[in-house]
Amino acid sequence: MNPLLTPFDTAPFSKIENEHFKPAFLQAINGARSEIDAIANAKEAPNFENTIKALDFAGQHLDRVSSVFFNLNSAETNAEIQKIAQEISPLLTEFSNDITLNQNLFKRVKAVYEQRQDLNLNKEEQTLLEKKYKSFSRNGANLPDDKKKRLREIDAELAKLKLQFGENVLAETNKYEMHLTNEKDLDGLPEGEKEAAAHLAKSKEKEGWLITLDYPSYIPFMKYASNRELRKELSIAFGSKGFHNDELDNQQNIIQIANLRHERANLLGYKTHAHYVLEERMAETPEKVYEFLNELLEKAKPAAQREFAQLETFAKEMDGIDRLEKWDGAYYSEKLKQKLFNLDDEKLKPYFKLENVIAGVFKVAEKLFDLKFEEVFDVDKYHPDVKTYRVYDGNKQFISLFYADFHPRPGKRGGAWMTSYKPQYIKNGINVRPHISNVCNFTKPTANKPSLLTFNEVTTLFHEFGHGLHGMLANTVYPGLSGTSVYWDFVELPSQIMENWCYEKEALELFATHYKTGEVIPMELVQKIKDSATFQEGMATLRQLSFGLLDMSWHGADPSKITDVKSQELEAFKETNLYPECENTCMSTSFAHIFQGGYSSGYYSYKWAEVLDADAFSYFKEQGIFNKEVATKFKDNVLSMGGTEKPMDLYKRFRGSEPKIEALLKRAGLLQ
Repeated sequence: MNPLLTPFDTAPFSKIENEHFKPAFLQAINGARSEIDAIANAKEAPNFENTIKALDFAGQHLDRVSSVFFNLNSAETNAEIQKIAQEISPLLTEFSNDITLNQNLFKRVKAVYEQRQDLNLNKEEQTLLEKKYKSFSRNGANLPDDKKKRLREIDAELAKLKLQFGENVLAETNKYEMHLTNEKDLDGLPEGEKEAAAHLAKSKEKEGWLITLDYPSYIPFMKYASNRELRKELSIAFGSKGFHNDELDNQQNIIQIANLRHERANLLGYKTHAHYVLEERMAETPEKVYEFLNELLEKAKPAAQREFAQLETFAKEMDGIDRLEKWDGAYYSEKLKQKLFNLDDEKLKPYFKLENVIAGVFKVAEKLFDLKFEEVFDVDKYHPDVKTYRVYDGNKQFISLFYADFHPRPGKRGGAWMTSYKPQYIKNGINVRPHISNVCNFTKPTANKPSLLTFNEVTTLFHEFGHGLHGMLANTVYPGLSGTSVYWDFVELPSQIMENWCYEKEALELFATHYKTGEVIPMELVQKIKDSATFQEGMATLRQLSFGLLDMSWHGADPSKITDVKSQELEAFKETNLYPECENTCMSTSFAHIFQGGYSSGYYSYKWAEVLDADAFSYFKEQGIFNKEVATKFKDNVLSMGGTEKPMDLYKRFRGSEPKIEALLKRAGLLQ
């Protein structure tokens, strides 16, 4: 019996064999296709109930099978599961295209959309209707056939170019090696980094040490190596990927990508690619993004210039450096940071035993949102390391099931993430509660030492738990708007705001106790953490803003006049440059976030979410970090509402006004 083909509430992990997945997918896709066909070919006139609502609830079995399978592919995979993923992914893409290209279905959705003024819908129903309509119209459903054909051609061409762009960057990265045979050239590098470089050389049957452009090799060398000439060589190699006018050059690729994106946006009725993307973001328009970036720039630039001058003076006093270059920045910043803060992660770890930190984050959630976490042992798990909890509110009502998976192992990808095995929704008067999971990679305990976290790992745990709360506290009618189904530049608010409690004495006293002595973390250590968190924040902000401005320069205007990639970039960077320009480097030709990943016209959102979380937390600081009234407003207007309304409306209802940039500047130490 295939456990994925019989109805289940919690995922039946122990009963699932790999051979169950493909038949379950095929049957679930067929079932979902029948549901879609029934909606598209219905005889009754289209209305909200039989078209929009029916569409949102269609394919639920497929969603459950997908969530079990793809979560396992991230957290507990093997060669067989990866092979199944390769076979299944095209089938799911094809099914999704079949929906957006289904003319009958779109006609019905459009008919409901066109009579939306007369339907007397509530806010959540209006949002769902708009979301369903746009999922068709933004993919060309309204276009005549010749333009639809052109849209498909553009999409196919873009897919190829983006792939080519990424392959070129990877080939450039892999092609370069700095082969060192004199140990003196490694002066300054920590022992562990030297060992890694020697190990790399040995693996390629070379004597000595190898340094490459991969981050784990590149960053330590730029940060610690005292040989300035070698840092220069490495920095230029890193900064010139895809910019050598050879077969791996990306200049023409990005010009073509920018032009095709622009043409695609025009076809769909938008002025630029940025106008197309931002319609579905909090920022809404390119003008608003520019206004945001420029306001931050104006506030951060004086601090960045002061920090840069301090760094220049320090480098001159230390080594007689007359002109600070790009390849000097990380090296002298690290030296200055050590001199100013003397903060060692190893001193902090004994205060952050994993079990205590988990208990701490639960305690914070209890004090803020009246939640109780009860560990349970009757829920099926995919690995013995996974812990399971039932979550209740103050009235003992069941809120959510919570899976926590905190240790690395073969078959689990790196990093940290939140995911869901079952969404929240309301159907037939029953509020169906969600199943949420947090996955991280923290050191496993040993026979004589528990799992101790670095401070960075503590904030990671709180961050992912914030996403988890967004899922657990969801309280909407429709699954398509529930939990984390919100705009890209809003989804990080619940996670980033939770990190703030890690810096607060009142919160740390709940859980940061020495694993041997039980002593509470000394406040001078906490102060050092806080102080070092804002070190060179002005320069870091300017760097992020430069990337956002570069992104907008490619996507926020007609790119057809761009012939020279480097000139385009210099123009975008002119207000943010601190270091002298290096003519044989170029950022754009390896800027994968915007030319290969999903960040085109969206790079600004990193800073945008920081402004939201700093402004929101300043409200807690004013009223008390465990103030029940503020916490309830945050829960009722942000955490429980999912994507049912425009994020800015939800935010203003919580905060009473739009977010102000000052809170971020104050936290970052950028206000004089």
